Formats: sequence, structure tokens, C-alpha cells
Amino acid sequence: MSELQTLIDDLRAEAECDRATEDTPEIGVIMGSDSDLDVMAGSEDGRPGAYDALTELGFAEVTDYDDAPEARFTFESYVVSAHRTPQLMYAYAETAEARGLDVIIAGAGGKSADLPNMTASLAYPLPVVGVPVQEKSLPSVVGMPTGAPIVAVDAGKSFNAALSAVQILAREHDELRDRLVEYHDDLQEGVADVSRRLHEQGTPGFRENEK
Repeated sequence: MSELQTLIDDLRAEAECDRATEDTPEIGVIMGSDSDLDVMAGSEDGRPGAYDALTELGFAEVTDYDDAPEARFTFESYVVSAHRTPQLMYAYAETAEARGLDVIIAGAGGKSADLPNMTASLAYPLPVVGVPVQEKSLPSVVGMPTGAPIVAVDAGKSFNAALSAVQILAREHDELRDRLVEYHDDLQEGVADVSRRLHEQGTPGFRENEK
């Protein structure tokens, strides 16, 4: 049996399992190619991504359904190509709710970035947050017709996609709401700190100290 068919069968088998809600990932992170990983997960040399946001908010990544992390809130990650592996896309989206997912973050690049839209259609009514991996992917991701909605962020901003996903979950989980509020408070304090240092050091001194 091919690796592709095995993966599809595993997803469908997992959908048949009767796991407790706290033992299944709340968020699914999918991307069209592993070349999208720096955008979807985050890069040490670039902007932070969905992986960074989720782990900063206390989520843990599930790599084995039978040996899930101890963290209360978790997420999973897969490469799912709409064009090269449509069977996998169908299996992933169609089983998402049964496997315990509450929201999906889907990223795709290129001009035909169909993964977020197709996933939203197949997984409906599960909410999907689309991430255009590149600027040229934006029209494709946001162009869903009336009646087939998708939430989308700006190109490359999977970090914001993860925050949006957690905001959706926070409506039912006060613990996540508290984490989001704390994160936002920290952002505000960070801006205040930068503002004070810029004022007190002056522009030349601030620039020198930031190097």
C-alpha cells in the first residue's frame, strides 16, 4: 500500500475513534507544500508563524494520536496539496470534525492557492482561516463565493491566522481568553517600553543600541 493511501486510511480510522475532546487537537495546520513551512510555522530569520503563535499561547503539537501531549490545548500539522494529492485533501477536510478539530488554518502559495478554499468547502461548517503564502496567492484565497465563507489573513501572516483560530476557541474556553488578553497586554507593554527608550535615548542612541 502506498504512503499516500496509508495516510488517508489513518485519517479515516482516526475519525472512527471515540476519543475525549481534551485528547484531540483543537486546531489543524495544513499547507500545500513543505516549502511553505517557513511562512506557516515561522522562521528564525523571518517573521513568526502559526507554530510560534500557538506554542507561545501554550498549545502543544500532536505527533501521535495515541500518545498525545499533556497540554490541554493542542494542534496538528500536515502537508496537504490540493493539486497533487486531492484525495488527501478530501480525506483531511471530510474527517476534520470527526477527529475533534474545531478550526483549521490552511496555507497555500502560487496563483492557484486552492487549498484553503477547497478545505473550507469540504470541512463546512468547520471554520477555516486561510493564509496566502505569497502576495500573488491573496486573490485566490479571499475569492470564495457567497455562501461558502472563509476567514483570511494578509499574505504571509500565519501568526495572525493562529491568533484568529485561538480567538474562535476562546469563546468557549475562558483559559484561552485569559491567555489572549495576557498576550495583548504584553504587546502593549512592549510598545510602551520602546516608546520610552526612543524618547530617552534619542533617535541616534536608540538606533545604535538596537543593533
